[in-house]
Amino acid sequence: MERNWCVACAVTDLSEHTIATLAQELVADGFRPSHSGPLLRSYYRGDEVAGRNGRRFPPALGVLLRGQARRRAAAIAARRVAADGTTKLLIRLADTRTVESVLMPGDRADRAAGCVSSQVGCAMGCDFCATAKAGFERDLSSGEIVEQFLALRDEARAGGRRLQTMVFMGMGEPLLNLENVCKAIERIASNDMGGLGYRQITVSTVGIVPGIEALAASGLGVYLAVSLHAPDDPTRARLLPAGRRYGVRKILAAADLYQSRVGRPVSIQYCLLAGVNDSIGQADHLATLLDGRRMHVNLLRYNPTGPGFRGETYTPSSNEATKSFLDRLRRNGIVAHVRRSRGPDIDAACGQLRQRAWTSMALPA
Repeated sequence: MERNWCVACAVTDLSEHTIATLAQELVADGFRPSHSGPLLRSYYRGDEVAGRNGRRFPPALGVLLRGQARRRAAAIAARRVAADGTTKLLIRLADTRTVESVLMPGDRADRAAGCVSSQVGCAMGCDFCATAKAGFERDLSSGEIVEQFLALRDEARAGGRRLQTMVFMGMGEPLLNLENVCKAIERIASNDMGGLGYRQITVSTVGIVPGIEALAASGLGVYLAVSLHAPDDPTRARLLPAGRRYGVRKILAAADLYQSRVGRPVSIQYCLLAGVNDSIGQADHLATLLDGRRMHVNLLRYNPTGPGFRGETYTPSSNEATKSFLDRLRRNGIVAHVRRSRGPDIDAACGQLRQRAWTSMALPA
């Protein structure tokens, strides 16, 4: 007979578990391990489903399932909705630190894309990024990443949408927290839990070459995006200090390896900054680098974040310069698009909302 489970001392962070690890904890507390799969499936489907399905579990497990509103990372400290429908969440963690997650409306009225963070802050020091100004604090656990996914999925459902895709393009460098990122992806993508699917997930990196190789070896099969932002090493090192360690050609070679092993085209992220990386010559240089590579270029519009570490204030490229850069890439046979700017009226650039909330000390209790 299964004993009554003390909910107060039971596992409450279901987001940290796989079916196997939860089964071990259930056995230790006197329950059948076979409960772990249905328990996690109900948890990932949402509390409203869990409340109905809880009757199949012993009473204490049903109580636990219905009480998962206490998710450790799901305390929303701030919520901003832009005129274009983009929603930015500032999520407070158990240790009071905060991270950002973003929900972006899809091209179809019933779809949405999510963006999650992998670290509290970031150590990459990119000169034009708001996250970098706060520095690096710590890695997120796999459960804290999963709970961002759940918060975004709930947000999408509340607006009559389905969370269709997700990118690791928020705060932090995902490949410097690769173990927890991979664990989170497995839970988010798995049909037994999050059900999003591996092909619906993209991991973005500033070009951590060993991390790209390790992600390729993981076998997860997700998409890879490389934040290049410049075709030459001097300009890139000026914008991204990590560029001093991994040059452009070495990064692209790692991307080639990833693409050959995983069979997914790699996308190149390129944030256009006026007078810095948006010249026709730089477009030609980028096209030369990508010639013969099956890679797609996303040109990003910059959301200003104020002066960088070097004291320089960056501005977005003009519409004319953006169009000229795009046209030049396409004339050279490169597949390229301009990604629409999202939520400039709600501090939508990475790290902006957190920086503003931290500066004003205006986080609600």
